[in-house]
Amino acid sequence: MSKTIFITGASRGFGRLWAEAFLKRGDKVVATARNIETLNDLVAQYGDAVLPLQLDVNSREESFAAINKAAAHFGTLDVVINNAGYGLFGTIEEATEKEARDQIETNVFGLLWITQAALPIMRAQGHGHIIQVSSVLGLVTLPVLGIYNASKFAVEGLTETLASEVKDFGIKVTLVEPNGFATDWAGASAVQSQPISAYDGVKAAFQEGMSDTDIFGQPEATTSAIVKLIDAENPPLRLFLGKVALPWVKQVYADRLATWEEWNDVSVAAHGK
Repeated sequence: MSKTIFITGASRGFGRLWAEAFLKRGDKVVATARNIETLNDLVAQYGDAVLPLQLDVNSREESFAAINKAAAHFGTLDVVINNAGYGLFGTIEEATEKEARDQIETNVFGLLWITQAALPIMRAQGHGHIIQVSSVLGLVTLPVLGIYNASKFAVEGLTETLASEVKDFGIKVTLVEPNGFATDWAGASAVQSQPISAYDGVKAAFQEGMSDTDIFGQPEATTSAIVKLIDAENPPLRLFLGKVALPWVKQVYADRLATWEEWNDVSVAAHGK
């Protein structure tokens, strides 16, 4: 059966690829973007199956209006994919207040507004699937991406909590956690902080680590995974995209567990009686 899918950030990258994949198989898609003209070719090709909506997810009012319009237009809201977001590149010290606030505003609050808007509709329906596009950097970290890391760690905590709150309403929740992919996420979509020369060595090491192109996945290869995810009767709370994420996370978590065990006597003593 075809589904009605609402997806933010549909003008480029994953959002665009996934929207096209859904439309090709016969789903109805509500595609949102800041610049609605970037969606004209989808409308020309798929007609009434796609509803393009201009949306700035930073606006709670616009987010609620877009979700309500989508549900009214197609009569249902089966899947919501919070894909809109971007990366802020720079060390913690380099980030300005505006850069830091803007990053959290879009990546966390933008996702929150869309989620809050969708929940009453899905509760009333008795079904729905909310998919949050997080990142492997919501579980582990890289230098030079500290504010971005923080935004995705916030998305992880928010979404895991959400899943426990809405499971009895028939609403499914999934965190999609891509590793690096060859999109323009680190290019035109990114924001760069003003550099401080003291961090030149850190950045050089970071760039060297990114020079192995094999660590970056092919964006087009993700479409079958996302289609399988939205069709799953019991979708997972978390789904990695790419081959790099799981080995990396396993190593980092093994190191964390070892440290916690090493310091456990101190931890237990801190409990008191």
